[in-house]
Amino acid sequence: MSPPRRKVPWWAVGVVVTLVVVLTGWLPADDARELASRTVPILLFVAALTITAEMCAGAGLFDAAARLAARVGGGRRAVLWLLVVVLATLSTAVLSLDTTAVLLTPVVIALARQTRSNPLPWALAVLALANTASLLLPVSNLTNLLADHTLRAQHVSYLGLMWAPALAAIVVTVGVLALRDRSALAGTYDQPPPRTVRDQRLLVVTAVVVGAMAVAFVVGAPPAPTAIVAAAALTALTVLRTRALPVPAKDLVPWRTLLVVAALFAVVATAHAHGLGEWLSRAAGSGDGFGDLLRLAGVGALASNAVNNLPAYLALEPTAGTEPLRVAALLIGTGAGPLITPWGSLATVLWWHRCRQVMLPVPARTIVVQGLLLAPLVVVAAVAALVLV
Repeated sequence: MSPPRRKVPWWAVGVVVTLVVVLTGWLPADDARELASRTVPILLFVAALTITAEMCAGAGLFDAAARLAARVGGGRRAVLWLLVVVLATLSTAVLSLDTTAVLLTPVVIALARQTRSNPLPWALAVLALANTASLLLPVSNLTNLLADHTLRAQHVSYLGLMWAPALAAIVVTVGVLALRDRSALAGTYDQPPPRTVRDQRLLVVTAVVVGAMAVAFVVGAPPAPTAIVAAAALTALTVLRTRALPVPAKDLVPWRTLLVVAALFAVVATAHAHGLGEWLSRAAGSGDGFGDLLRLAGVGALASNAVNNLPAYLALEPTAGTEPLRVAALLIGTGAGPLITPWGSLATVLWWHRCRQVMLPVPARTIVVQGLLLAPLVVVAAVAALVLV
């Protein structure tokens, strides 16, 4: 019997692809340098924010927030669901959609089970908000960080431009899900048993640091340096208090994911250097009227669901140019639009994996059906809010 064949990991493929397009000159040197200047700070930010999120989970911040929601809910399941919605929205806005998918999902599923609720609607709400609530701040989504670079060059405030579309996307998501799941959210629940916090001081200081980081993001502080400072502070505090890290050091930074993301950046930049932009420009059109912006957002959503929102945003970015309204429309399509396929966003992939880990298998059809219900409504509402406000 022959030994089982080992699959080549995606991160290794990404490294090879990146080296090939750079060393062969398929990606011109000037384009490679410009790409690096934009994306390296973003990848550093993702690494720092991931460390911060792991320290929050290790300190019990997510679990404490869920248990606080259970107490505040007063035994009413619908109120508890709304509080979980708020928690998922805040987690996505401040700590990014991937953090919500990875670290909040198992907490919410456990909370649903403890309150004798059907965990599937709760998990699906987290999935939806991990995507649709990711328009609010530059740090909420990698695509936002890419766009923020363009908007800053135009002296345009990201939050000033995107607050209305972000609010519209969240309100439509919550309204549709509340209507769809109204029977599952009815009734009451018994309070879950209290749990002793392992280190109250660590929990409080962690919450303060995260709150300060959120304020810094809102007022426009540079994302990467801010996240690095928070990560360093929380890591030092955690080691000082517990003499250990919450996860092995080798798993603190998602380096495999970062290598794959870097490869996607390189591949799309290479494709643009060889004519991809011309075809996409014809598909996405031009102009900044409601119909024009909806067309661009729709193309962004379709491309995101077909391949993934990161390469879709990069591929379509030149069609948006530097016009703030077109940049915002593209963000809506690639941020709130990739709800239909399980690979539309990295957050969906991570969420699906976490559900399986906690014994909540979710068929792909369930993700597709929810996405078909939400994506068109969310994208249209967000573009309408962008134009109106």
